[in-house]
Amino acid sequence: MRKLFFSTGLVMAATMAWTLPAQADETCMSPYIAKIQGQEDYVYVWTLGVENIGDEQDKLVTIDANPDSATYGSVVSVLSVGGRNEAHHSGLSDDRKYLWAGGLDSNKIFVFDIHSNPRQPTLHKVITDFVEKTGGMVGPHTFYALPGRIMISALSNNVDHGGRTGLAEYNNNGEFVASHWMPTDEDLRGAVKTGQHADGYGYDVRVKAESNVMLTSSFTGWSNYMMDFGQMLQDSEAMTRFGNTMVVWNMHERTPIKVLDVPGAPLEIRCAWDPEHRYCFTTTALTSQLWLLYEGEDGEWHGEAVADVGDPSSIPLPVDISITADDTGLWINTFMDGKTRYFDISDPRNSKQVFEEAIGSQVNMVSQSWDGERVYFSSSLLNNWDKTGEADEQYVKLYHWDGEKLDHQWTIDFYAEKLGRSHQMRFGAYALYGKRPSDDRVASAE
Repeated sequence: MRKLFFSTGLVMAATMAWTLPAQADETCMSPYIAKIQGQEDYVYVWTLGVENIGDEQDKLVTIDANPDSATYGSVVSVLSVGGRNEAHHSGLSDDRKYLWAGGLDSNKIFVFDIHSNPRQPTLHKVITDFVEKTGGMVGPHTFYALPGRIMISALSNNVDHGGRTGLAEYNNNGEFVASHWMPTDEDLRGAVKTGQHADGYGYDVRVKAESNVMLTSSFTGWSNYMMDFGQMLQDSEAMTRFGNTMVVWNMHERTPIKVLDVPGAPLEIRCAWDPEHRYCFTTTALTSQLWLLYEGEDGEWHGEAVADVGDPSSIPLPVDISITADDTGLWINTFMDGKTRYFDISDPRNSKQVFEEAIGSQVNMVSQSWDGERVYFSSSLLNNWDKTGEADEQYVKLYHWDGEKLDHQWTIDFYAEKLGRSHQMRFGAYALYGKRPSDDRVASAE
């Protein structure tokens, strides 16, 4: 695969205007986000409230992640937001001062101030008119930072609560800017359909700025998300309501260019960090495959399956993935067997699994540090999809990775702490804001 640069004047000018700052310390984040230099101080966990556990509310849980701290590996702050909203994904603003977090069921967006006191975030703003402002989008999912903007992918619409949806663009002040609907067979919106489908589904969003490309995936809609997992698997109609496409967008114009067939419900997207590496990866939930999306010698974007993830016939259900900063490795979590797998992707088309380990009875999200030495795992997928009984483990775990094995450091049991179901993790650090650790850390050491 040749590594190409666009030569079109307009694209080059636009790309130069959006100069990349230093890249974020957590490797799954937007390249536009301010970087943590070195050790993260905190991990912020967007957590689902559970009936009869603690205060039963969704909450932002702050874990001390600095090994030099007296409270290392423990919860130092719990901020409840009121009610249960199906807390799911979260994302940082480009200046890393605010953490945006969504509720798939309530359609509320909670904006947390994590810079005034990184150890004790506060609730800065709640956006309650997402559906009205976007023209009917439902289920704010991915929060992705662009310069001065947050791009939000939605899961569904308020007409049939199926997969038809779009992207919602906000500015950093929390003000709605524009809606960008996914192309469909009925309305391609100028895109070219290269395969059988243009289903209009949406899930994740990522940017490859050097190519002026934004990619979106298409997992499934609100109606499936809110259905009991076992019931859904037995519902033949529900199993048809999964997306089979990815869309290539013109990033600066926010217009869809191309619809690619990626069968099997593609989920998270992770793009290579090297500017000369014009490719991204995704996994498919139902067919358990690793897909490569790449810019070819013809200057067009293409997709192809490059590896299986586990045994596809058993549907291990790939969920979160995390690419290493040097583009040589990819962590892939599979929910059903509770395993994480590490793939060697140094040759993208010949990606191969080189390591696996069971993290728990279930595992969902993975976040790794920029140096690749620390890997965090959390457990919850969805309130209605998590396992039940003794298999319903809820945790955050930290491991050290030496390139060959994982070395467990600590576990926080979210049920034992009466916190709820641990979902997505984001990093925070004092150094970003020119502050020294607060006196409460020194006092705790004494």
